[in-house]
Amino acid sequence: MASKFTELAIDCADPDALARFWCSVLGYEVQKVEDGVVTIGSPAVPEGQERLGPVPPALTFARVPEGKTVKNRLHIDVNPTDREQDEEVRRLLGLGARRADVGQGEESWVVLTDPEGNEFCVLAGRHP
Repeated sequence: MASKFTELAIDCADPDALARFWCSVLGYEVQKVEDGVVTIGSPAVPEGQERLGPVPPALTFARVPEGKTVKNRLHIDVNPTDREQDEEVRRLLGLGARRADVGQGEESWVVLTDPEGNEFCVLAGRHP
């Protein structure tokens, strides 16, 4: 048996605020708050790690003292399922995302940053 991807840990200055942002982006909910760490996940899979099949990964936000200094080496890609890419980009900008130029040039995806400057991409294709 292989491992399964169940959680992505993200260092940040304000776990509560960043968790709220990503809950709005992904339709997730807060699952756990403990000692400066906030975990969010899909409301459709509350049992998460114990589930045998595919699991939408949880995101864990942990408070750290240092700020972000360089481009992420790992980032999240999101894919709008019920609207076009440009509509989703406008929605995310309204939630507090910002446009980013990481040298991507003319591509089909749009690079944004979350409120703490972590890059993520909004893909063009819609997949339910």
